[in-house]
Amino acid sequence: MAVSPLSSPDSPFADIVVEHSPAAGIAPAPLLGKSLEELTDWVQAQGQPSYRGKQLYQWIYQQGARSLQEITVFPKAWRQAMEHVDLGRSTLHHRVVASDGTVKYLLRLADGQIIETVGIPSAKRLTVCVSSQVGCPMACDFCATGKGGFVRNLATHEIVDQVLTVQEDFGQRVSNIVFMGMGEPLLNVANTVAAIRCLNGDVGIGQRAITLSTVGVPGRIRALAAEQLQVTLAVSLHASNQAQRLQLIPSAGAYPLEVLLDECREYVQLTGRRVTFEYILLAGLNDQPANAAELAQHLRGFQSHVNLIPYNPIDEADYQRPSEASIRNFVAELEDRRIAVTVRYSRGLEENAACGQLRASQR
Repeated sequence: MAVSPLSSPDSPFADIVVEHSPAAGIAPAPLLGKSLEELTDWVQAQGQPSYRGKQLYQWIYQQGARSLQEITVFPKAWRQAMEHVDLGRSTLHHRVVASDGTVKYLLRLADGQIIETVGIPSAKRLTVCVSSQVGCPMACDFCATGKGGFVRNLATHEIVDQVLTVQEDFGQRVSNIVFMGMGEPLLNVANTVAAIRCLNGDVGIGQRAITLSTVGVPGRIRALAAEQLQVTLAVSLHASNQAQRLQLIPSAGAYPLEVLLDECREYVQLTGRRVTFEYILLAGLNDQPANAAELAQHLRGFQSHVNLIPYNPIDEADYQRPSEASIRNFVAELEDRRIAVTVRYSRGLEENAACGQLRASQR
């Protein structure tokens, strides 16, 4: 087992970091997620000529093959001999379409676990909101996924599969990806980064069209910067001070706001890319003008952008959505202090829009 630096006994994250390698005796990793070079090496190891690697690569990433049996350019005898080989595709468990065209999927994985992913169409793009874990260990007080508990990290192929599934269902190429589904991507760094590289290099989605959202894990933003990706980093603040953040995000006790912001500044210096800060507006709690002024003070001189997200109420928490007047006032306070800000309204609001709600209702 590969042990993360955060899994040491002294770490407050020791019980929730579960990056690992397959144990001995477990079937080899599925083929989805492998590069052209890796697939070529694999077919040669099976006694096939090297050009079969390119054929396999094209059928997986361009034609959406779900099993080797579908790849009709391969000899029938070899396909039959390779029946045990898993390409790594999920099965559709449930699908819900909202009135605005947003589609939420529940996908069943090989071990029976169920995850959510969302296809969000617009006039010029198709965005996929992907999950990085089954459940989430961060237990944010306002989040339906966090209320449902944590099971495990997703493997690289399970992340990539979500994008291919949405692309096939919509019948059009995915243009943008947001890691804003179930889970904390920076508690699954190895597989998340591998998936980003696969989605970029093999599926053909530009890194600058990929956004990775994190609540923040000590040292992991710095580690992400070292990867020199061109993705957009979105940090979920959701509060304008440490006491308030601790109320909403239990892990904030181990990662004070000022320390998190310092690491974000270092990320900007190392990558040259601005940081987006996500801030869920909760009525009467963090949506007051004083909160906006406090947030602006933290971000003064920062190469950043603020995404305000009016809260989607869930049954498991008592928080409420702010009024439109409160949202406008919050925006005005930030703009008066020269903080770049936009309001991001959730799509598919009437269809269990909050991440984790549909999964909880359909299991």
